[in-house]
Amino acid sequence: MRKPRDFDAELKALGDKARDLKSRKVQQLGELVIATGADALSADELAGALIVLAETKEAGKREAWAKRGAAFFQSRTRRPIPAAERHTSGAPAQPGGAQPASGRKGAA
Repeated sequence: MRKPRDFDAELKALGDKARDLKSRKVQQLGELVIATGADALSADELAGALIVLAETKEAGKREAWAKRGAAFFQSRTRRPIPAAERHTSGAPAQPGGAQPASGRKGAA
């Protein structure tokens, strides 16, 4: 005879695993922001830049960003890119429409 499954325990274990994965993802994203030097940006600037990146449909730009990201991860030093070399791919860091919906400065 088979042992009955404890669905409650399995669901709890899956929930714990999902929570751990989400926590690890958030931590890794924070580490990536710091490693790239993007922590020098304000929360509004960073959010605006990420929105522009997420909304971009041009394959050429996305490919160039992917290559640059791969090069970053393959580099041994992982030092921040100097400000003079940033934003060379054409996407502005602060587009006019990237203000938070609330309109308040520093809302994060």
